[in-house]
Amino acid sequence: MDKFFINGQNRLVGEVKMDCAKNALLPILAGSIMVEGEVLLKNVPLYKDVLAMIEILKNLGAKIIWQGKNLFIDSTNIHKCEISHELASPVRSSIFTLGPILARIGKAKVAYPGGCNIGLRPIDLHLQGLRDLGCKINEKNGYIYGQKEKRIKHDISLKFPSVGATENIMMFATLFDGETRIYNPAKEPEIVDLAKFLNKCGAKIKGAGSDLIVINGVKKLHGVNYKVIYDRIECGTFLIAGAMNGGELVLKNCDFTHNLVLIEKLRSCGCKIYCEKGKINIIAPKKLKSFGEIETEVYPGFPTDLQSQMVTLATISKGRSLIFENLFESRFNYVAELLKMGCDIKFKSSVCVVNGKDNLYGADVSATDLRGGASLVLAGLVAEGYTTISNVNLIERGYFDFDKKLKKLGADIKRI
Repeated sequence: MDKFFINGQNRLVGEVKMDCAKNALLPILAGSIMVEGEVLLKNVPLYKDVLAMIEILKNLGAKIIWQGKNLFIDSTNIHKCEISHELASPVRSSIFTLGPILARIGKAKVAYPGGCNIGLRPIDLHLQGLRDLGCKINEKNGYIYGQKEKRIKHDISLKFPSVGATENIMMFATLFDGETRIYNPAKEPEIVDLAKFLNKCGAKIKGAGSDLIVINGVKKLHGVNYKVIYDRIECGTFLIAGAMNGGELVLKNCDFTHNLVLIEKLRSCGCKIYCEKGKINIIAPKKLKSFGEIETEVYPGFPTDLQSQMVTLATISKGRSLIFENLFESRFNYVAELLKMGCDIKFKSSVCVVNGKDNLYGADVSATDLRGGASLVLAGLVAEGYTTISNVNLIERGYFDFDKKLKKLGADIKRI
């Protein structure tokens, strides 16, 4: 396994371009299962999760062609409806294929998904939504068996605005006769992007990003050219990196409206941030102030995927910071690694208390999950001395060329 080797305390300065969003790409890849024709996705980074999802599509019978960073998908001849444990275990988003396979083929056998160990992430809302729409769903021997039958309900009310459940139900309803209404859906930008993609393919979806999504089923979807939105979590990670390193960064290919809560928190730490269409400029102070409190929430609240990075920022900010994790009970697993670097962090259950210090110290640490691994990179960038981070394959599930981008900005980081 490769590792990152970082010599810390180098200021980050320069411009960096954001890649398209992993969390938008994955459901769109799943949605391409329903398309009879060629889909061209432009400028697709080689995220580990994306590569795993592509293997699933190939196994189902899709034709995949790469031309540079452009990805061509032709699902016209998809005929299989089974996803094995071997294919599902590397990637959480394998569950997104359940709705599209049922919509396209009428039956499915999908293994339970894998992904990062950040706590329980039940799929009961996915399954109940599909049952409510008339699917027969059984769970047996680690597999989910589905059969498309007659519609039962038109109205689906989610007891929690789950991103994955919203996406699965929305995709299934796209090829299901009649009107489907999803109440209390997730509102993330990635939901809106999936709806835009499907609509461009011929779907009839209204209200994505609001409190009610209405889908009128169509008979088939056709091929399209599509460019996925840019990654708000990658953007947030680089904003936090710049803030921690006293940096002056220009982030390109991003939408500042997707990170408004984070931007206000960084401004409260003393950062100057200027936003315009497609660009964010951050100028960090020499010493950060505490941001006070953060509570992770569903969008448009503070994203859980930036929680670990902000905990790391708090470790070198003046004062005490409180972080409340309301979505995943094991999201603080990475803290044990930060403690090796001299951080003053105490946590219990869903609450983390951080007392800022003047310096962190390099250490040998290991990524425990995707975003926790990114937080260790940020800590290594500001730490005194050398930091070695193992399990970087977890980080590369959601960051493409992370080390190369940081190096271009002035970081002393290399892969070993």
